[in-house]
Amino acid sequence: MQARKMSDLIDEPKEGRNAPEFSVSEISGVVKRMIEGEFSHVRIRGEVGRVSRPKSGHLYLDLKDDRAVLASVIWKGIAGRLRVQPEEGMEVVATGRLTTFPGQSRYQMVIDDIAPAGVGALMAMLEKRKMALAAEGLFAAERKQALPYLPEVIGVITSPSGAVINDILHRLRDRFPRKVLLWPVVVQGDKCAPEVAAAIKGFNAMTPGGALPRPDVIIVARGGGSIEDLWGFNEEIVVRAAADSAIPLISAVGHETDTTLIDYASDKRAPTPSAAAEMAVPVRADLSAFVAGLEERRRRALARGLEQRRQRLRDVSRALPRGETLFAERVQRLDGLEMRLPLGLSSLTHRKRVQLAASGGGRLHPAALRTDIQRKVRDVGAWSGRLKPALERRVADPKRQLTAIARTLETLSYRNTLARGYAVVHSADGLVTTKKAAGEHSALEVEFNDGKLAVSAGGTPVTKRVAVAKKKKAKGGDDSQGSLF
Repeated sequence: MQARKMSDLIDEPKEGRNAPEFSVSEISGVVKRMIEGEFSHVRIRGEVGRVSRPKSGHLYLDLKDDRAVLASVIWKGIAGRLRVQPEEGMEVVATGRLTTFPGQSRYQMVIDDIAPAGVGALMAMLEKRKMALAAEGLFAAERKQALPYLPEVIGVITSPSGAVINDILHRLRDRFPRKVLLWPVVVQGDKCAPEVAAAIKGFNAMTPGGALPRPDVIIVARGGGSIEDLWGFNEEIVVRAAADSAIPLISAVGHETDTTLIDYASDKRAPTPSAAAEMAVPVRADLSAFVAGLEERRRRALARGLEQRRQRLRDVSRALPRGETLFAERVQRLDGLEMRLPLGLSSLTHRKRVQLAASGGGRLHPAALRTDIQRKVRDVGAWSGRLKPALERRVADPKRQLTAIARTLETLSYRNTLARGYAVVHSADGLVTTKKAAGEHSALEVEFNDGKLAVSAGGTPVTKRVAVAKKKKAKGGDDSQGSLF
């Protein structure tokens, strides 16, 4: 359909002629083209009102002043690249174009870029964010961790090409050289906040004892700059990452007068990157001097303690009696006993000799001794006369029992049975007691009273042999009995 001019829409129809008719879509399209053509690039200053962030990723907000409200939209691709995310109450300058939304008969601004309206707006937003994060307890003193006295590994998050990393390494070499792990990040611009937050989380995710050592302390450092340059360290994702770090963290962002929100969430804030290195490690020379001082104090304390105890021993020894005084009386008594000992031994010997002579002199005469010996011999003879019959009786009873047992054993012996005309048949498997068992073996052995005889089981029956032998004897034949087998 051919587009019509705007004058065709607003001119009064002349009498006698009908006014042109347009559809709703046609009139909406014309208005849209006119607005987009006239306001294809505008910069608008205002206060951010309602802010909406749906799951689609687009950002909807209102720009307002004291008399009007302008609906605005920031598409997903642009919203993710904004240096500063708009917040309600922030004064901003938005750059973009005006368009219409025919579905609701309203116009809106499509924002391509948005920035705070001056430093005052940034500071107001920063203060508001600081109060919100502080209310969550992210800046509380009880969350702060103590720095290790002498860390083995130090993790540094900064730009690899700036002077900051060189200042930190130089300061560490001067004070106390330590291992340093550098996590390179962008320290300015849109990528600053996500990279710094990822670096903090990455250091914390390292496994102790892994291929790369896990840092004992982290330094987040950057040189000085404007508030816009340092804004990445004010972002919420960086502050939360610093507050959640299990590794003690030192923030050294900007110069001494610069303050960012990561400074409140970190465990220690350093005014400069070099000062952060000084906080991380002690001075080796100072430690050596301190240890030397401790050693000197130890030696002086030891010497003083020994001297005090030596003096105490001298003081106590003055109150003790002398050693020769303690033993003088006992030495004198020992000398007296030593002098009396020979006389006492002589006296004791004489007294015992007299007692021996008085008590046993007559009884120890040889004749008396012989008489006593004869009496003892008679006593022994009398005892031996009584002992012999008792011993004989003691021996006779077991002998009779043994004889009876031997007689019983002899009676029950199978040898006596063999002597009465019986025999025992043996085979290779053992004793044969039945005819059937004998027929199962071709070779047998018969045991008689006077010996054993090997026989064959497959011969003429014994009964027939006996009958034949009796018949021969009756005929006057050989009267020898012959073999049974």
